[in-house]
Amino acid sequence: MSSRRLRALVFKESLQILRDPSAILIAFVLPVLLLFLFAYAVSLDIRQVPLGVVLQTDSARAQSLAAEFGGTRYFKVVPARHRHEVTPLLVSGHIKGYVVIPPDFEQRLLRGEPLIQVITDGTQPNTANFVAGYTRGTLVNWLSDHGLQSPVRLEPRFWFNPEVETRRFLVPGAIAIIMTMIGTLLTALVVAREWERGTMEALLSTPARIPEILLGKLLPYFGLGLIATMGSTLLAIHIFDVPLRGSWGTLLLVSSCFLVPALGQGLVISALAKNQFIAAQAALFSGFLPAFLLSGFLFEIDAMPPAIRLLTHIVPARYFIESLHSIFLVGDVWPLLTRDMLAMLAIGAVMFVIARAKTRKSLE
Repeated sequence: MSSRRLRALVFKESLQILRDPSAILIAFVLPVLLLFLFAYAVSLDIRQVPLGVVLQTDSARAQSLAAEFGGTRYFKVVPARHRHEVTPLLVSGHIKGYVVIPPDFEQRLLRGEPLIQVITDGTQPNTANFVAGYTRGTLVNWLSDHGLQSPVRLEPRFWFNPEVETRRFLVPGAIAIIMTMIGTLLTALVVAREWERGTMEALLSTPARIPEILLGKLLPYFGLGLIATMGSTLLAIHIFDVPLRGSWGTLLLVSSCFLVPALGQGLVISALAKNQFIAAQAALFSGFLPAFLLSGFLFEIDAMPPAIRLLTHIVPARYFIESLHSIFLVGDVWPLLTRDMLAMLAIGAVMFVIARAKTRKSLE
C-alpha cells in the first residue's frame, strides 16, 4: 500500500465532501434537528395524565382523598359527581381513566373493604398500567398519612438517572442513530453517486489498489463522523443537560469502533447497489430501521421475542447505544465497553471483507 496514493485519495475525497452540500447537511444540520426532536418532541415520561375523579360522597375523608389525587404532579384531575359524566370522556380519549369514590366510602373504610374503583383505557396498555399503579400508590400514601393503616412504604432509589428523565436516556441513543445515518447512509450515497457518474470507473483505472481506494474513501467520513459525535455530545451536555460521567477519550474510542461497521455497511451497500436511490433505500432498511427498532433505543431488547433478540446481536447500534448510556450516565465501565467494542469491530471486519470481495478492479 502506497502512503502517497492514500494521501492523495483522502485529499480528493475530503475536497468532494466540502463541495457537496448534501454531505454537510447530513453531517452537521441533521444531527442538530434530530437531537432537538428526540430531546423535546419525543418523551416517555408520563405526567399530567387526565384522570377523572368521581366523588359520590361529601365526607371529609373522601374529599381529602380526592384532593390527594389532585395534588400529585402525575395526574390532571377532572372532577365529577357521577360516572356518566366521565364515561363519555374516557370513550372519546379525553381522559385516560377515572377513579370512583363510592357513597359508602366511610363504611368501607371501617370494614376494611376495597375503597375505590379504578377504570382505565386499555387501548394504551402502558398508560393504563401507569394510571392503575399510581392511583394505587396515591391511595396507599393517603392511608398512611392519615394513620388508617400501616402498609409497607417503598422509597425507590434510581441510580444513574435520579430524576428518571427519558431525555437522559433518549439523547445518547439519538447520537447512535445519527452516527448510523452519517456512517451508513452518507457513505452509501456518495460511493453510489460515483458509480452513477462514472468517476469510480476512472478511479479503478488508476494504479491505486482496492484497499487504498476503500481507505481513501472511508477516512474522511471517519473524521466527519467523529466531528459530528463531538458536536452532538456538546449539544447533549450544554443544551439538553445530559451529564457526561465518562471521559471524552473513551467516548471517541467507542465511537471510532462503531464507525467501522457503519462505514463498512455503507461500502457494502454501494458496492451491491450502484444507484443512489437503491443505495438510499437499502441504507434505510438495513441501517436506520434496525438501529431505531432493534437496538434498545426505544424498545427494550429483553421484552422482545427470542428470535428477535437473537437478531439484535448483529445490529452494531445495539452495542453502541449500550456503551453510550454507560459513558454518559454511569462512567467508563471497561468490562462492558470492551465487550461492546469487540462486538462492533467483529461486525465491521465482516463488512469490510464483503466490501473488499465485491469491489474489483475489473469493469463489468
